[in-house]
Amino acid sequence: MSEHKVFGLIPMRKFYRAQKATWLGKAFSTFWGAWSAIGLPSHGMSQLEVAGRKTGKPHRLAVVVARVEGKQYLVSMLGECEWVRNARAHPDVVIARFKRHHVRLEEVPIAKRGPIIQEYLRCAPGARPHIGLPADASLADCARVAPNHPVFRIVG
Repeated sequence: MSEHKVFGLIPMRKFYRAQKATWLGKAFSTFWGAWSAIGLPSHGMSQLEVAGRKTGKPHRLAVVVARVEGKQYLVSMLGECEWVRNARAHPDVVIARFKRHHVRLEEVPIAKRGPIIQEYLRCAPGARPHIGLPADASLADCARVAPNHPVFRIVG
């Protein structure tokens, strides 16, 4: 089985190792977040700006917003990662796409994450290798991985 490659060229391991972004992964996320924040075509991405839980300094990264039943959600493809811990500590964040929106993130209980992860897999192809499921994953499979992938509802 061949290794998943970004843009069909660069092996995924250059961007992420042990469920953490490498310096290259952080650089690409920062670039795509800034790109989408000013409204340029970005494959459905937006920029998330969340305050660091220790420093309070803003951290910016690219995210894909999943829409389910008229509500918007963020899913952590890397599981318990830095932006998740920061969002729990500082749930008032900024989502930027064309313009900045000050919103609040509310964590979704594990039992309700399945349908959201299912939609996220459909609209965020880059997340599929991290979650380990295909775009057409069943609801049961999405519910099975839900404890490992925090989900936040965007409010406001």
